[in-house]
Amino acid sequence: MAITNTDDPLFLFAEWFDRAKEAEINEPTAVTLATASKSGRPSARMVLLKHHDENGFVFYTNLESRKGDELRDNPFAALLFHWKSLKQQIRIEGPVEQVPDSEANAYFATRDRGSQIGAWASDQSRPMSGRFQLETNIAKFAAKFGVSTVPKPPQWSGFRLRPDYFEFWDDGKFRLHERIVYKREKDAWTTEHLFP
Repeated sequence: MAITNTDDPLFLFAEWFDRAKEAEINEPTAVTLATASKSGRPSARMVLLKHHDENGFVFYTNLESRKGDELRDNPFAALLFHWKSLKQQIRIEGPVEQVPDSEANAYFATRDRGSQIGAWASDQSRPMSGRFQLETNIAKFAAKFGVSTVPKPPQWSGFRLRPDYFEFWDDGKFRLHERIVYKREKDAWTTEHLFP
């Protein structure tokens, strides 16, 4: 499938993302998030995209996790969507910023109760003595909140990546893939085609 000719990478992303939500059996919102430490050491992991619009791409995490630390120390990141069923991928890069508390609170309220309790119970990315320690924490916070509303933990929030670079990759026969790059320059996007 040829890449749609458009001057707007956000429009093209939405087109591909809508197709992925129909084609992918498991987690079409799953995306690799790459960050780097202050010294430049990279790390990557899978997260779930929770929102996207003209302002950027939003995911949530424990602010005290490794990714939270790295995003605070080096506020740039890269996302990689790979949809095997479509034979397509999209790379997105740009600066990141923490979402406002009002936005994080609103999203947290939509999570299922088990995930809300889990956000309190897990010291994400920190060592634990064993699974029993996590289960004990879950029981403690489940008892603490009982049947009342579970508030967002202070160490839990979201980040918004504001894109300044996109690469759309479409599988081609004989590995002659189609690749188009969009780069933001001031308020406009420039495009170029890359060799596969």
